[in-house]
Amino acid sequence: MSYKTLDTSKTYLVTGAAGFIGYYLSKKLLERGCKVIGIDNINDYYDVKLKYDRLEKLKPFEKFVFVKGDISDKALIMDLFEKHKPNIVINLAAQAGVRYSIENPDVYIQSNIVGFFNILEACRHNSVDHLVYASSSSVYGSNKKVPFEESDFVDNPVSLYAATKKSNELMAHTYSHLYKIPATGLRFFTVYGPMGRPDMAYFGFTNKYFEGEPIKIFNNGDFEHDLYRDFTYVDDIVEGIERLLNNPSVETVPHKVFNIGNNSPEKLMTFIGALEKALSNATKKEVSFNKVFEPLKPGDVPSTYASTDLLYEAIGFKPSTSIEEGLQKFADWYVSYYGIN
Repeated sequence: MSYKTLDTSKTYLVTGAAGFIGYYLSKKLLERGCKVIGIDNINDYYDVKLKYDRLEKLKPFEKFVFVKGDISDKALIMDLFEKHKPNIVINLAAQAGVRYSIENPDVYIQSNIVGFFNILEACRHNSVDHLVYASSSSVYGSNKKVPFEESDFVDNPVSLYAATKKSNELMAHTYSHLYKIPATGLRFFTVYGPMGRPDMAYFGFTNKYFEGEPIKIFNNGDFEHDLYRDFTYVDDIVEGIERLLNNPSVETVPHKVFNIGNNSPEKLMTFIGALEKALSNATKKEVSFNKVFEPLKPGDVPSTYASTDLLYEAIGFKPSTSIEEGLQKFADWYVSYYGIN
């Protein structure tokens, strides 16, 4: 397995640097001694305090430069590239969330389409070594064939969020074809961990428990056909990204797409049980959620399951953190961060 390790002499631009994955990736690159330019609009889609707390942890690094701004502002992005001349661009800025896209479609077009277009244009006019960008497992829609492989048909998205991510892959391919921009899209599968996104189910369940409220589970209470999810711990995601950064595609059209998932789907109810156990350990008392079962929501997909063969072939890595280990780290952080007990 031969792949180039991280080049610490290069300048890395991380969009969405105050976000969950953006923060962890920036931190890892800075710890390795890289120069990191971070940009984030710090929107209020979820608690901005969490975003500022992440940024606070990046501040001590001398090689970190933060710009508060929106990737949908083309002039700002062009100036940023002109001034800082990034060698490698990691676009993690996006409006996330499947259900939110049904009520607020405008922000998805602004951030995920217009914003990504601006990043592509900036890469076109400022020679970059590699553009790595976030796609999503949601592009697979309600694909029945498992595990999901990168070569699967993905033209039936079931949410606007998924449609914007599929669009990103098409746009990146076009720019790679026309302007030879080396680009790599990453289809993330349900990323979780400490300092994660409060809109994600595991975080929401934990909030509800400590607020004394029941949790809603969208599977009709159908345990026979329970939802499966490929839950991927954030450190595994960051490791995969880091290994890919200096290994752009060398094909005629230098664009590639990889799944990054745990390759080991868990029943949603198994995951919830593991979360209860992790919180019980963290609080030193028995934690049991009050569960209410509801029908699947529009845009939700029944199951996700990543094939990680292509990723392994390229960089010799596949995620491996168990949900027990990952959720325990989340629970310990949550109890400490929110001052439980």
